[in-house]
Amino acid sequence: MSTNYQQLAKKLVARAKKMGAQQAEAFVQVGREASCRVRDGEIEHLTQATSKGVGLRVIVKNRLGFSFTSDFEPSSLNAFVDRAVKLAEAAAPNPLNGLPDEKDLGDFPDVGALYDPEVASLAADWKITAALEMEKAARADPRIKTVESVEAGEGVSEIFLASSAGVTGYSQGTSVYLYTGAVAEADGQLQNSWWYDARRFLKDLESPEHVAKEAARRAVRMLGAKKVKSQKVPVVFDPMMAASFIGGIAGAVNGDAVYKKSSFLASKLGQTIAPSTITIVDDGLMPKGLATSPFDGEGVPTRRSPIVEKGVLKAFLYDAFTARKAKTRSTGNASRGYRSLPSIGTHNLYLEPGSRTPEALIKDVAHGFYVTTMLGHGANLVTGEYSRGANGLWIENGELTRPVQEVTVAGNLLDMLSRIDGVGNDLTFRGSVGAPTIRFNELTVSGE
Repeated sequence: MSTNYQQLAKKLVARAKKMGAQQAEAFVQVGREASCRVRDGEIEHLTQATSKGVGLRVIVKNRLGFSFTSDFEPSSLNAFVDRAVKLAEAAAPNPLNGLPDEKDLGDFPDVGALYDPEVASLAADWKITAALEMEKAARADPRIKTVESVEAGEGVSEIFLASSAGVTGYSQGTSVYLYTGAVAEADGQLQNSWWYDARRFLKDLESPEHVAKEAARRAVRMLGAKKVKSQKVPVVFDPMMAASFIGGIAGAVNGDAVYKKSSFLASKLGQTIAPSTITIVDDGLMPKGLATSPFDGEGVPTRRSPIVEKGVLKAFLYDAFTARKAKTRSTGNASRGYRSLPSIGTHNLYLEPGSRTPEALIKDVAHGFYVTTMLGHGANLVTGEYSRGANGLWIENGELTRPVQEVTVAGNLLDMLSRIDGVGNDLTFRGSVGAPTIRFNELTVSGE
């Protein structure tokens, strides 16, 4: 079947060229997903779905046309191609339109295996068993009042790409995940938390029992949480909150935002914006990464791109169109599905770990705040202003003590980057963005 879809992509490109397109690119996506959600020992939701579709991008005299379909009937596909060409003919011309430049194309890197036959052949009852096991494990603590949601699932995906530039790409991958959301109760107070794990390979996935017990532990430890007085103190982000912070920075290195001067980092290229302990990388080649791929959404080979290296802002991220606009080169960061045109995205984005344990980072803090949950959108990427609701644990004399809720952590992203004075050795991925524990020497915590 793989060969059929690859040949189909090539045929669509050939048809578009025959109909007058100077450039054409077909992006075929085929996949299947299955998931199970349970509640109170009963299956609440069990789904299995397959999907396939193709997006076609054509350029006619600098005019862009795009169309997509999930109808693969031969009688429909010619009309589908012709529709994309007609849309291009009716569009306004733009000399920046086009597929990636030849100099940005080349051989695809070897990214290793992304496909796990064990995930692809999981029995249907695996999801049911895992979900029921998680619910039971979460309820083992009597303080857990409700298990809000438990879910297990897996997916298999294939990408086929062909273009008039001679690019032929194929990528196949699997994914598997577990999720538990738990609510704890004591003295009339409710606290909820969750835990989640997602991997390419089943053998790398945390056990259902571990995921459930971690969700329960995180909910229970917040019981009795109160506000603290407003103050400036050292603040420690756990790996998930650190990853959220780093993910926010990614929006500021989007080449289109930089070109439009709507990023607080637009004028900072080549400048030191963080301590030398800070290296932030976008890595399309990371072994078993959930966003690893040999090529991006336009067929440009992926790579490891240091964004911040030893505190210095080294790079912005581009797809072909925005690179042409900024008079630079694509970084292999075109992201897309078959229903959409390419846009700038990240692969596996992470902050490189340091050498200190998270316990050591906490131990140095006399009075401070350890953040485990954040609410709200966070950062204004134009100004860099940052403000998010936060919950977590108060630090006293190097120890995690009482739970804290309903406070706000605020600052300016550039100032916050400069204030990172500790990076843990516990790099953690819960998806395609990862980070270790990080410590800021001082941030504003607004409470009572």
